[in-house]
Amino acid sequence: MADWTERFLDRDNPARVHLIGVAGSGMSGLAGLLLQMGHKVSGSDRVTSGEVERLKSLGLQFSSPHTAEAVEGVDAVVYSSAIRPCNPARAAAESAGIPCLLRAECLAAILGGKEGVVVSGTHGKTTTSAMCAHVLRKAGEKPSHYVGAEIPVLGTNAHWEESGELMVAEGDESDGTLRLYRPKYSIVLNVEAEHLDFYSGIDEIDAVFTTLLGQTSDSVIYCGDDEGARRVCGGREQAISYGLEEGNDFVASNILEGRGTTAFTVVRRGEELGRVELGIPGRHNVLNALAAIVLACEVEADFDLVARALSTFAGAKRRFETKWRSQQLRVIDDYGHHPTEIEATLKTALSLGRERLVVVFQPHRFSRTQRLAEEFGKALQLADLVYVLPVYAASEDPIEGVTGATIVEAMDRQGPTQGYYLPNFDTAHHVVGNALKERDLLLTLGAGNVHEVGRKIIRDIAYVEELKRDAGEEGLKVKLYEPMKRHTTMLVGGPAQFWVEPETFDGFVNVIDYFKEEGFPVRVVGRGSNLLVRDGGIRGAVIHPSNKGEFGALSVVGEGLIEAGAGVRFKKLASFAQKQGIGDFEWMEGIPGNVGGGLRMNAGAMGTETFDQVVELEFLDEDGQRRVRKRNEIEAHYRNVPELRRNYALRVIFKGEPKAEADKIQEQLDLSRDKRKSSQPRGASAGCIFKNPQSAGIGAGQLVDELGLKGSTVGKAIVSHEHGNFIVNGGKGSATEVLELINQIQAKAKEERGIELDTEVQILGEDEATF
Repeated sequence: MADWTERFLDRDNPARVHLIGVAGSGMSGLAGLLLQMGHKVSGSDRVTSGEVERLKSLGLQFSSPHTAEAVEGVDAVVYSSAIRPCNPARAAAESAGIPCLLRAECLAAILGGKEGVVVSGTHGKTTTSAMCAHVLRKAGEKPSHYVGAEIPVLGTNAHWEESGELMVAEGDESDGTLRLYRPKYSIVLNVEAEHLDFYSGIDEIDAVFTTLLGQTSDSVIYCGDDEGARRVCGGREQAISYGLEEGNDFVASNILEGRGTTAFTVVRRGEELGRVELGIPGRHNVLNALAAIVLACEVEADFDLVARALSTFAGAKRRFETKWRSQQLRVIDDYGHHPTEIEATLKTALSLGRERLVVVFQPHRFSRTQRLAEEFGKALQLADLVYVLPVYAASEDPIEGVTGATIVEAMDRQGPTQGYYLPNFDTAHHVVGNALKERDLLLTLGAGNVHEVGRKIIRDIAYVEELKRDAGEEGLKVKLYEPMKRHTTMLVGGPAQFWVEPETFDGFVNVIDYFKEEGFPVRVVGRGSNLLVRDGGIRGAVIHPSNKGEFGALSVVGEGLIEAGAGVRFKKLASFAQKQGIGDFEWMEGIPGNVGGGLRMNAGAMGTETFDQVVELEFLDEDGQRRVRKRNEIEAHYRNVPELRRNYALRVIFKGEPKAEADKIQEQLDLSRDKRKSSQPRGASAGCIFKNPQSAGIGAGQLVDELGLKGSTVGKAIVSHEHGNFIVNGGKGSATEVLELINQIQAKAKEERGIELDTEVQILGEDEATF
């Protein structure tokens, strides 16, 4: 590495260096260092990133995808261990005899130009490296640094300081390249049996650390509380231990954990140095801070400046990083992907005092998932609810039988915490977001792209919280990603992006105004009795007038006149009318929906339609104005009310027969119930699927019967044996299956009888989720 160290330090003779996979956090850091050292740097990757765009402004020549042409004329190529020999750029460089350096080889060469500090260990490296660099910088040491993540307090993940003597670097132990470093100081956080896809066992791992320590010219700083670190570091002449346990050279005592902060006293070999208050929570971060304190003491930094620096440390990106915080929800993202890390992270999360800890965990690598499943299952018991995603492969090939479900099965064996496997990453946020409750803490956990789940939930929870503030209705019920199968009588359908249940008319108006101003489509649904929602769900807002408050109100407003809110169920209206001695409402007992839905489609039964009894209707028009219409001002047809296609019913006054005979009312109610029971299936359905073809002189149900389609199936969707115009969900069926069966019936009606069957059921949503 000495030759490359000299080459990289030679500003008078800039090298041309190409980095393969430059968008990764480690490789982008090297690109930044080399650019700041005065070299001509190019890089390639499959995708760009925010960091790549920043580096381009500093001179990086970026190309995508990887090509052989990208390495033409370069002096060296740098690649990570994830880049395979068949990569076009790497293969071309090797064929042309261009020197090819591993990422760690390049970093070791750069580090050789400074007094190096290598931070190593199974976990905690990024946070500790960042703390060390931050502390040294605030103490006036002007360090260079290389850290494996974005660090807000440092500005970038890597920085070259020409005038400084020290350089802090995160050393990766996963591929044995720790052997390459020859630092002045080594910090060993922990040593565990990890990366066994590369190592044969713990002895080989110990040997790599031992080699690093043998090449360290000055102090070895290690966590004396960790058995593995103690094993490889203890007994060395220049070793300095730190920890929470007595007997270490540096000890953190009198630890006080607050919500988001941790304070402790630093004691060095019996001497109290002072009090430190960390700006980040967790005892594991106390250990990380102690490592930085020991290093600072070794370079004779002022302790007061060190303590002040630690109080302002805000953490690294994806290291217990708060992404959203409100009274309703806090979302934290963490890179932890090893059982020990997870246990520490969950303990820290629990200290924040939220009602529940909900974890979304993405296992990293199939080999690690297989080997440490039981340990993962045990560590995750600290959570209240856990969702496990598919394994993030990280360039590994799948192992048969090893999936995210492997972790859930281990959880079942390890304790009572409920875990669920979510096999579809793209829609995992639907399940998680819908399960969240007031004052939950959502923790996304893993080294892959699990943070995307949190990002999507945060995107939408922001609208929810703003809506609740602005709607003017106390206790407005709003849910994210509410499954529509819970709200349709067919029991199928994907989620509604936003599900809202206003109780007041003003709240309803404000909700609609809000979503329209934000550019979201708005749908108003009743009880879902004549509704079929596609499996991809409904983007935007689905508003369901509550059966409480103004929408659930029922009152007698005149002789034979009943005023009802749009959220009132027809069954409840029929019962109310009976108690008031008002007739002509008995037919409504057989309608499973509510008043709003019945008005919209002019629902009917037993020879009566909804608008036969309407006296007055109040609705919200598409301009946001509340309007009132008398019956003679409203156009109403068979299953079609043009006035309500784009407007929303609020309340209605119905007329009935005043002072009707109680026996007559009961007789008609019994008749309605008996007809429904005898003519309609009892299974889950959406009511009549097709409109009766007016010009054919035949009912849709009779037509389906004559076509011989009763009992026809697609998956779990079945044409009812009792009534041909009903499709029944035979159990966990899908909207896709129902729609395919509808298409088959329509096609046969057209082919054999020349009849166009139009659907009466309202079909909403998308086949695949778009939100």
